[in-house]
Amino acid sequence: MLLGLVMCLGCESRAPAPNGVPRPVQLQLNWIPDAQHGGFLAAETDGCFAAEGLDIAIKSGGPGTPVLQKLAMGQVDFAIANADQVLLARAQGADVVALFAALQNSPRCVMVRESSGIETLDQLHDLTLALGEGKAFAEFLKSHVPLERVRVVPYVGSVAAFLAQEDYAQQGYVFSEPLVVRALGVPVRALMVSDLGFNPYSSCVVTRSEMIEQHPEIVAKTISAIARGWQIYLESPEKANAEIRVRNSDMPAEILAQAASEVARLVQPGDLSFSRDRSPSHSLGRMTRQRWQQLADQLVELGMLDEQALQVDDAFTNRFLPSAQAIVPSEAPR
Repeated sequence: MLLGLVMCLGCESRAPAPNGVPRPVQLQLNWIPDAQHGGFLAAETDGCFAAEGLDIAIKSGGPGTPVLQKLAMGQVDFAIANADQVLLARAQGADVVALFAALQNSPRCVMVRESSGIETLDQLHDLTLALGEGKAFAEFLKSHVPLERVRVVPYVGSVAAFLAQEDYAQQGYVFSEPLVVRALGVPVRALMVSDLGFNPYSSCVVTRSEMIEQHPEIVAKTISAIARGWQIYLESPEKANAEIRVRNSDMPAEILAQAASEVARLVQPGDLSFSRDRSPSHSLGRMTRQRWQQLADQLVELGMLDEQALQVDDAFTNRFLPSAQAIVPSEAPR
C-alpha cells in the first residue's frame, strides 16, 4: 500500500542523490520521441532520474539510427530496441541484454481501409501491401498469411500512397499511422501482427553485459526510475507529452494524446493489473523465458537465426526490476 502511494506521488519528492552529484548516463531512443517513449520522458520530466542520482541524456533516434551498434560500441549506456532486434544483434556478436520491456505487446500492425471489408490478416487479398524489407515481423507475416493476389512493395515511411490508393495496405505502429490517417478523415482498421503469434517485447531498455558487471548500481537505479516513469505516464501523460512535442514538433497534440492511450494498452495488456494500492512494478517491464524462446524459435523458422547461435537466457534479465525481491521463489528472476 505504502509503496503504491509513493509511486503515485511521482519522483520529485524523493531524497536527493548521495553526495548531490548525478552520474551522467546516455539513453539512445530507437526513433524520434513519440508515445512509445512516454515513460522514459516522464522519468526525466518528473525527476525520477535525478532522484536516483542520475543525469540522463536522452538521445533521439530516427531512420537508420544504428541503435544497438552504438550501444555495443560503448557510445551510449542504454538503448531502446525490440526483442527480435536484441536476439539478432547478439547472433552477430553484440553482447547486449534486455532489462525492461516497456511494451508487453508489439505495436506492429497492418493498416487497411475500413471500406475494404478486411477484418483479419488472413483476409488480405487483391491489393498492394507495403512492408519493410527483411524485417522479422514482415517475413513472419508473409510466411503465415496466404496473401492471395497481393503485391508486396517496400515500405517507404509515409502514408501518402495509402491515401492515394483505395486497394492499398501498409505496415504501421498502432499508435502512429492509423491515428494520422484517421485524423485526415479516412476510416481505417489496424490489424495486429501479434494476432498471428509474432509478439516480441517492444521498446525494451537494453544495455551491455559489461555495464551490468561493472556498474550494477547504475543499472538498478536507471531501471527503477524508468519503472516509476512509466507508471506516471500511464496515469497522467500530459507532462511527458509536452516534452515529446518539444523534441518532435511535428507531432500534433491531439494525436499524441490518442497515441498515449494506445500505448497504455500495450504496456498493461489485459493479463496485467495496476492499481493505486498495489505497486505496478510487480508487472511493469517483466519478461519471461517462454516468450523469448518462442521468439527465438520463430526467428530460426524464418532462417534469420541459427538454432545454435545463442541461448535466450543470456539475452534478458529481470534482475533489476523493482519487483525482483517481491516475486515468489518459483518465479525468481535471473
